[in-house]
Amino acid sequence: MATSRIRVKRLPKRGHYDRATIDAILDEAILCHIGIEVQGQPYVIPSLHARVGDTLYLHGSSASRTLRTLAGGAPCCVTVTLVDGVVLARAVFDQSVNYRSVVVLGMASLVAEPAEKLRALEALSDQLVPGRWAETRPPTPTEIKATSILALTLDEASAKIRTGPPGNAPEDAEDYAATWTGVLPITQTVGTPIPAPDIAEGVALPISLVRWGDRFQR
Repeated sequence: MATSRIRVKRLPKRGHYDRATIDAILDEAILCHIGIEVQGQPYVIPSLHARVGDTLYLHGSSASRTLRTLAGGAPCCVTVTLVDGVVLARAVFDQSVNYRSVVVLGMASLVAEPAEKLRALEALSDQLVPGRWAETRPPTPTEIKATSILALTLDEASAKIRTGPPGNAPEDAEDYAATWTGVLPITQTVGTPIPAPDIAEGVALPISLVRWGDRFQR
């Protein structure tokens, strides 16, 4: 929902409010940042996330101050940003980046129902590497108890996107005609998997990793 407090104020033409755009950015991002206030002090904490339908799941240790604060009813702001390129203009003032970002506002609730908590943990695992959950040992009751899952609805969410070339000032075209200007694309790639020191000899690379590189081919 595009409420007044989630609408893009600066360069509003870059704002997007359709769920397809918002969901695609959330699903591509590996890391989010959670903004909260604790006793008047703002904090911004990196975290993993996963979207399932209209819900954004966040997780962490049950002892986490951030999660305990959110579970206590504190409002929060969750953001993700994907950088697609460095925009190089003739003037330093006009330089920028091409990016896709999402801001979500709301109040998260603690997930207590065991089945939903397990589904959220699976979604969080597969957000990192799709299919990895099925290849690994499931969490024990002790591990589940030590982990808090929070659910944040996407009722208030917006995206902001910049694409395209630099906005060079016309007056710079003559005096700085020899200055290179354009876009340096940035893409996220994955390297060659590095086996753990204690892996058994002959263990093949799982299908989840074989397929995972496709996620970053755009």
